[in-house]
Amino acid sequence: MKRDIHIERTYPHPPELVWRALTDPALIAEWLMPNDFRAQVGHRFTMRTDPAPGFDGIVNCEVLELSPPRRMRWSWKGGPIDTVVTFELEPAIVFARPATTLKVAQTAFEGLDAVLVSFVLGAGNRAVYGRHLPYVLDRIATGEKVENVRQACANERGRWWWISRAIAPVVGRRRKSA
Repeated sequence: MKRDIHIERTYPHPPELVWRALTDPALIAEWLMPNDFRAQVGHRFTMRTDPAPGFDGIVNCEVLELSPPRRMRWSWKGGPIDTVVTFELEPAIVFARPATTLKVAQTAFEGLDAVLVSFVLGAGNRAVYGRHLPYVLDRIATGEKVENVRQACANERGRWWWISRAIAPVVGRRRKSA
């Protein structure tokens, strides 16, 4: 059993600004997770979030490819998943102004546990790329301080949160018996 996640969003900001949000560790911490990222091929880094059954809250990554400001690939390993995330930026125009289309692919979810996790991540990505990252981009563009993005968006416990809570016991049980 295999599955991939594909996301495509267009933001009303130039590629250089979107690239900055994707490669600045402090900004990544705001829209995604706290981390020790460095924009350098071969750099191994971790991201941290709340633990859940079958997942210690640590995502181990490595920068596999870096082509500023157009493409970046990371390995992404945590809990039952061992995947690759690719970020691709394409210049676009929105209302006659520079914009960026961001394509994100997280590939190689293999096995039942990984596929279940992919559904949680896929649903969570709606918040990450639909609310958190746009919030960060808008603040950078206006020169405002970027902080407490999760707090600003936190009042919305969406479907992804409920789905993650529903499947966490199943994934946790399967990992303990493996």
